[in-house]
Amino acid sequence: MKKLFSILAMGGLFVLSTNTVNAMATAATMIQDAPAEAEKGFTQVLKEMFIQGGAGFMGIVLLCLILGLAVAIERIIYLNMATTNTAKLKQQVEDALASGGVEAAKEVCRNTKGPVASIYYQGLDRAGESVESAEKAVVAYGGVQMGQLEKNVSWLTLFIAIAPMLGFMGTVIGMIQAFQKISAVGNLSASLIAGDIQVALLTTVFGLITAIILQIFYNYIIAKIDSIVNDMEDSSIVLIDMLVDHKK
Repeated sequence: MKKLFSILAMGGLFVLSTNTVNAMATAATMIQDAPAEAEKGFTQVLKEMFIQGGAGFMGIVLLCLILGLAVAIERIIYLNMATTNTAKLKQQVEDALASGGVEAAKEVCRNTKGPVASIYYQGLDRAGESVESAEKAVVAYGGVQMGQLEKNVSWLTLFIAIAPMLGFMGTVIGMIQAFQKISAVGNLSASLIAGDIQVALLTTVFGLITAIILQIFYNYIIAKIDSIVNDMEDSSIVLIDMLVDHKK
């Protein structure tokens, strides 16, 4: 099953990367002369955009995009696998607790994936000691599960921040080169500085598009994490109430 998800993740990454590069190249080509580029193929246009924008900066921005998409896809798959039907799980645990006791309820949790089921299991595992011990175990393990949900998300924010910075750096370098040519020649000529300004615009466009794409994925991931965390907190309260009723 893990291999299947890995294959799906890599396939999704390849499709998203291809579509994203296509979108980035299309946005960049808007700066160029349309009739001339209509005669060129996509590979040639993309190659020219990278060369004109500066292979160094463009390559790093593209690397940020690919790595960011890899992290985003991995997190989305993990979070979707971690999502549990909490209402159904609660009913199953409650029925098992009433009919078979704590061990039966633990078996239900063992057969269910996700952090909510793991929290139920930890609380039930301490049910023989006291309700207070079960509550402490639930709170402590909830923090561990939350850390697992947020794993690698900080890398995504790093790529979101770096991509436009690299684009702006390319802009600054392009403008510096333009002013150096003006200073050397001694007069202002549009044709003289057009190439350097073009470099500045291309790197900025690529950097901003990369950041926007990754930001969309980031917001989705954060919303998914918040939803799972809310389910974990609600389930913790429900579990403690069930244990209290079971001990009466």
